[in-house]
Amino acid sequence: MLETERLFLVTASLPMLEAIGDENWPSLSALLGGVDFAENWSHFPEALIWMRDFIREHPEDLGWWCYLVVHRHDVRLIGTCGFKGAPSMDGCVEIGYEIADAYQGRGFGSESARALMDYAFRHEAVKAVTANTLAEENASVGILRKLGFRFLGEQIDIEDGHIWEWRCDRP
Repeated sequence: MLETERLFLVTASLPMLEAIGDENWPSLSALLGGVDFAENWSHFPEALIWMRDFIREHPEDLGWWCYLVVHRHDVRLIGTCGFKGAPSMDGCVEIGYEIADAYQGRGFGSESARALMDYAFRHEAVKAVTANTLAEENASVGILRKLGFRFLGEQIDIEDGHIWEWRCDRP
């Protein structure tokens, strides 16, 4: 688990990912210590299903995938964040994050992304943290700029179309 001033980033265990896949919200709540759920806490449920299936086969990679973002004061699951796998051969990890609509605009995305960066850079193998956004000015772009990421350019992704690539090298 990663902790910030206002959040707990709980490593999504296989039982948690199983509960998400089964839409067994009482079980997920119990596994998270009795939290409730913000509406639209996950905008990408298919990604969580994919992660569940991956972790079933690669449990050793658990800390390099999904974290459930729990608001400390509200005791509520408000989003997800994580990495798209363990560090690559060249020392890069890619981050992603999402926050429930009602909690957006209050810095929780930045707080989550910062915690992921800090975690990544505590590992000697990590030389850079990367991220992709839609190819447009949006809240994620603002978060990445705020955290010191630099814009690398635009690419075409098979699933997402035009995307912008970002990178932050080890300080």
